[in-house]
Amino acid sequence: MIKVISFEERLKRPNFIKGAIFGKSGIGKTTLLKTLDHPTLLVDLEAGDLCLQDWEGDKVSLKTYEDIRDFCVLIAGVDPSVPEGEPFSQSDYDRVEKEIGKRSDVLGKYQTIFIDSITVMSRLCLSWAENLDENKSRTGAKDIRNAYGTLGRDMMRLLTRVQHTADKNILFVGILDEKTDEFNRVSFEPQMDGGKIAREISGIVDLVLTMDITEDQAGNRRRCFHTTAENEKGYPAKDRSGKLLAIEPANLKNLFNKINKKEKADA
Repeated sequence: MIKVISFEERLKRPNFIKGAIFGKSGIGKTTLLKTLDHPTLLVDLEAGDLCLQDWEGDKVSLKTYEDIRDFCVLIAGVDPSVPEGEPFSQSDYDRVEKEIGKRSDVLGKYQTIFIDSITVMSRLCLSWAENLDENKSRTGAKDIRNAYGTLGRDMMRLLTRVQHTADKNILFVGILDEKTDEFNRVSFEPQMDGGKIAREISGIVDLVLTMDITEDQAGNRRRCFHTTAENEKGYPAKDRSGKLLAIEPANLKNLFNKINKKEKADA
């Protein structure tokens, strides 16, 4: 059924944010969880939560792409445009709820899902794709070109569907790659297997943030987010809300409050 949502209804609805955060290894992306003040679930794909020993939050560890996709089916729910039997169809969602648990029981209390990391997700997806029969020759040799095509299609479907999750903030975290070409020009891009996802993720999510270190006039170093593509370093960045400064403190509570028009924020 098609329904027109009035301006008044839109104002009453909370803005749940879908974003991707990139940064160099070791800059502290995972510890951003500590800047949130509401129930958050860490989806740990890296077994890299040693830095979170004092973080009082819940996590789920996933080790295969099939498990990741099933969990995203639980997060995002049914896509009515998908044929039965395919991922995100009604029958697939029913299977996932039977295996993992009811969505309301497993995810009901969480306001934000923090997926660490999309870099590892892409590696696991490629490994899965390489072992599909459709991506092997008659002799059993892997067809890497076809596998990359499968990776691009499946992860695009997953990310696009998760973007439509109506009642959760979803944050994907990933590594930022620095590359130098033959003319010594430096560029930055998300580290992911398969260039399609790295190129197109900014068109899917609401926010693309690059985490960096900035230094103020007194010489104090602080973590920050670059939020717009017009930054001097050429970092990937995007702010669909239009409410953020070009450089913001690396505090997710503050960012969420700004986007949702809440004035009080942490210093």
